Amino acid sequence: QVQLVESGGALVRAGGSLRLSCTAAAGTIYTSGVGWFRQATGKEREFVAAISWTGSSTAYADSVKGRFTISRDDAKKTVDLQMNSLKPEDTAVYYCAAARYGMTQSEGFLYDYWGQGTQVTVSS
Repeated sequence: QVQLVESGGALVRAGGSLRLSCTAAAGTIYTSGVGWFRQATGKEREFVAAISWTGSSTAYADSVKGRFTISRDDAKKTVDLQMNSLKPEDTAVYYCAAARYGMTQSEGFLYDYWGQGTQVTVSS
């Protein structure tokens, strides 16, 4: 069983930056594809970014391309999401998810483990 914990959420002004981290508090994500998703109030959960288990493949939602970067540090057992040039529409609860398979995946149903989420609020 894998237990994921997100951290790094905060209140930030538009144009600012945040770095979210996803850590496996139990189990391992070493061979897992890992994704970040977000859910704004009153909206459906949406894909943000994903990275393969080797880190050689990444994918991004069009809305965050060029602003967000996903990376993984297997020594630290973390997958980070660097978010730059934040916009008010980026406000949401951000979740990380891990899949048994190591591929880069954008569909939430393909992930097996989910964290509890971390709140990101971007003020205008």
